[in-house]
Amino acid sequence: MHVSLTVDRIVRAVRRNMRDCDSYTGFCTSCGKTRPGCEPDAREYPCPKCKTNTVYGAEELLLMVQP
Repeated sequence: MHVSLTVDRIVRAVRRNMRDCDSYTGFCTSCGKTRPGCEPDAREYPCPKCKTNTVYGAEELLLMVQP
């Protein structure tokens, strides 16, 4: 998990997604890059920056980081 992916950053994205359902946010767990257009439950989408399949939807990622 990239160090920039804090619970606070993910929660902010989830809240944005709840307000604006047309542009879901995902995050690359390898490089931390934000990727728009990800389904909330996205898993292993391709990252446009580092070219790995490690992008997860914000909601999915929030479930992964919760204790």
